[in-house]
Amino acid sequence: MPRDIDTALLRAFLAVVETGSVTSAARLLNLTQAAVSQQIKRLEELFGSPLFERAHKRLVLAPAGERLILNAERLVALNDETWGLMTTPHFEGEVRLGVPCDIVASYMPPILKRFNAVWPRVRVSLSCGESANLLAELAAGKIDLTFTTEAGCGAEGETLHTDRLVWVGLPGGDAHTRDPLPISVGGPTCMFRPAVLEALRRSGRDWRIVCEISNMEAIFATISAGLAIAPMLRVTVPAQFIALGTASGLPQLPEFRINLYAPKTTANDIARELATHIRHEFRARFNSEDGAGTRVAAPLAPMAVAGGRQNGHVRAGA
Repeated sequence: MPRDIDTALLRAFLAVVETGSVTSAARLLNLTQAAVSQQIKRLEELFGSPLFERAHKRLVLAPAGERLILNAERLVALNDETWGLMTTPHFEGEVRLGVPCDIVASYMPPILKRFNAVWPRVRVSLSCGESANLLAELAAGKIDLTFTTEAGCGAEGETLHTDRLVWVGLPGGDAHTRDPLPISVGGPTCMFRPAVLEALRRSGRDWRIVCEISNMEAIFATISAGLAIAPMLRVTVPAQFIALGTASGLPQLPEFRINLYAPKTTANDIARELATHIRHEFRARFNSEDGAGTRVAAPLAPMAVAGGRQNGHVRAGA
């Protein structure tokens, strides 16, 4: 006898997979923790197998969960695509979004994935570069809205999240002990650069620049080779590197804001919808009680192309 699977149960399952906890999944889905727990329990009862195991205060997939995840993603994606097709056939077109190279890999995959599921006929065109250049593109009308990473926030922007800038190095590496200190940092218009160099000046630490280009692949290469350390927002540190704490003898770096800018008079309907979607994603991922710079969602794998290309263009959506 055929059995039907409730898509809401699968959506709860995937949210727990993504965030690693029922609490964070509940925030992502705008549900109570009890509701998400009940949905997972119902799904486990339906299949007659546990889907998760607990490891170090996080939920990890059990063998049955590993078997389910691929089809669960397909079913939820098909559900969302069908819903978008039947309820919003008129909402189509293109929206141009600017994203700094240093945050595109950490933030954009889930944002683009869920936006594309709801609005399958909307094409999102990404422009990746430095914050200063993206603001110039926005002012020139070349993009519709943009993220920035800045120490403050302009009058036309809104702060979505605040994160601390940290020194990043290779596990077991000794680049941070060398004199002069070898660093990799963005080019002259990089928003991080003035703050980083000022912190080094105040500390009296001598330094030399190994790489000065806003290309994350090049910066990652110098860290991987043990040639340098680099400043990054804490939440964007790739899994293969480590954040160097105060015990490393390095000067503390300031907090930076992740801002969103959109022209209030010329933004089209699609751009406004994407801005609303982005705000919701940040509210779901970060909660004020966790504090700035605390990772709530599970770590995301870097995007090899989009994360390392200055002023590159990547398209998502149909």
